[in-house]
Amino acid sequence: MNDQATPLLQPTPPAGDEQRVATVFAGVESHLGFVPDALKLYSISPDLLESFVGGVGYFIGQQRLSQELLAMIRYLTSERAGCRFCIDLNEGFLANLGVELDQARAAREDLEQAPLPARELPLLRLALKAVTRPEEVGPADLEAARNEGWSDRDIFDSVLAAASNRALNLVLKSFKVEQQGVFG
Repeated sequence: MNDQATPLLQPTPPAGDEQRVATVFAGVESHLGFVPDALKLYSISPDLLESFVGGVGYFIGQQRLSQELLAMIRYLTSERAGCRFCIDLNEGFLANLGVELDQARAAREDLEQAPLPARELPLLRLALKAVTRPEEVGPADLEAARNEGWSDRDIFDSVLAAASNRALNLVLKSFKVEQQGVFG
């Protein structure tokens, strides 16, 4: 029995935008080696596809927040949203970064077990709190990050990374794009 839901939308670019989408996908494939189905869904709206890929590029290219921290933010945000696609994708990213998956998985139950330097934990805690209990975020959360040397920009970026991933989780779940390969 196939437990994979049928996607509610097919990733078809608007007429006349096929080459624009293909160009974006070629860049993604050269970087990742494949185009995630989550990204294929964005081909429906080329402007949003370019914006999304630009946002991802921002986080890949910046030097302040580690790629391990950003992947853990995405991973744990996805786990809390129950988005299987993003959980699996980010486990792959974490493994490629050399993170022990047993340690990453342990953080699903106990955030303090996240395989990150202690200095990054306040940002991870804040980012996850922002997407699960935003009304509880307060000055002490920001101060904990600042005490580890993080700037307001770092704090903002980590929360935005979590919120952007949470939005993606909701879109994928809504349109039943929950596993790689749903578009064939």
